[in-house]
Amino acid sequence: MNLLEGIRIALWSLLANPLRSFLTLLGMIIGVTAIIATVAVINGLNLYVQEKLITLGPGTFEVSRFGIITSHKKFLDAIRRNPELKLEDVPLVRERCPSLDLVGAKVYWGGDVRYRNRAVRSVGIKGASAEIMALENYEIETGRPISPEDDGRSAAVAFIGFDVAEGLFGTLDPIGQEVKALGRRFEVVGVGVKRGSVFGQSRDNYVVVPINTFRKMFGGRMSVQIVCRAERPEEIETAMDEVRVVLRARHKLRYEEEDDFGFVSAEALNSLWKDLSQTIFQVALFVVGISLVVGGIVIMNIMLVSVIERTREIGLRKALGARKRDIVWQVLTESTTLSIVGGIVGTALGFAAALLVEAFSPLPAAIEPWSVVLGIGMTAVVGLFFGAYPAVRAANLDPIEALRRE
Repeated sequence: MNLLEGIRIALWSLLANPLRSFLTLLGMIIGVTAIIATVAVINGLNLYVQEKLITLGPGTFEVSRFGIITSHKKFLDAIRRNPELKLEDVPLVRERCPSLDLVGAKVYWGGDVRYRNRAVRSVGIKGASAEIMALENYEIETGRPISPEDDGRSAAVAFIGFDVAEGLFGTLDPIGQEVKALGRRFEVVGVGVKRGSVFGQSRDNYVVVPINTFRKMFGGRMSVQIVCRAERPEEIETAMDEVRVVLRARHKLRYEEEDDFGFVSAEALNSLWKDLSQTIFQVALFVVGISLVVGGIVIMNIMLVSVIERTREIGLRKALGARKRDIVWQVLTESTTLSIVGGIVGTALGFAAALLVEAFSPLPAAIEPWSVVLGIGMTAVVGLFFGAYPAVRAANLDPIEALRRE
């Protein structure tokens, strides 16, 4: 029997017993669907994180009181140990770090923003130096950004996000209008370009005011975040070391003491996300592995039943001269074909699941060709492995005894 004949018999068996075939392949289908959908969502999230979450450009990094916190214990330790960063640290960093091209500072708050009888709730209000507008790539829809002169004279001006402008002013030109935020009135000088949402949360629901204006309203006790950009992106590590030396000297830390501040960079965020996504993928592979093993066991049982049902056929073939390897080849071809059919169906369902996730949730999906090859390849291996025992059992049948079987 050649390969095509074995495949034909396997496909005929599938069509002849559709319910049994579905139940046989269910484990394979679930496993491959899971791996295709998981890889698609994780890959889509990788692109999403790159494009929308990691807003720091090449060579840019932040220095903050906490840095990247990966556990509750570290957070509590940082609160207890790390002092707040001051706005007064910024000129020192700017003066004593020759590798830096641009240095700015920012601080966050939140609240409602109003214009006459309209209000936008839960707006992110940021006090920022003029450099932040360039460091964080604020694109301007209309008007102008916060300027050094605004910051120097603590002007009551604001640069607002697209959603805030739309919610407060509708079709009215917001430039020159006054909005009320944090109990104080600000003149709108600019509106940002619409940036969309991240996981359903708007990125355009913000107001930026000069940081000195912000400090006059709330005092200088709040810890600031210092944003720095290296003159050359490849020198980011050198620039971070220079900033580290300045701040350690400011905080009077001894050589053996750890930093009491943290760095956040695009590279660090990428590394953190990759570690997280790899963990998710490993867990998914474990679940997929269980599904494939269960599916393989079901296929093995079905092939054993098939061998029993076709005992006389196998005995006749052996009596007519079929060798053991011919019988083994026949059974392995059938089990592998069954398994691959399950892989193909699972791949199609995985594509559909990924597209549904993308359509009905904020999670993106990007299907990788290698995940298709991996899914179908794994099912082929499972079919070969779990088809081996039925194949050997069929090959070892005594032709005389097999022909006597009713």
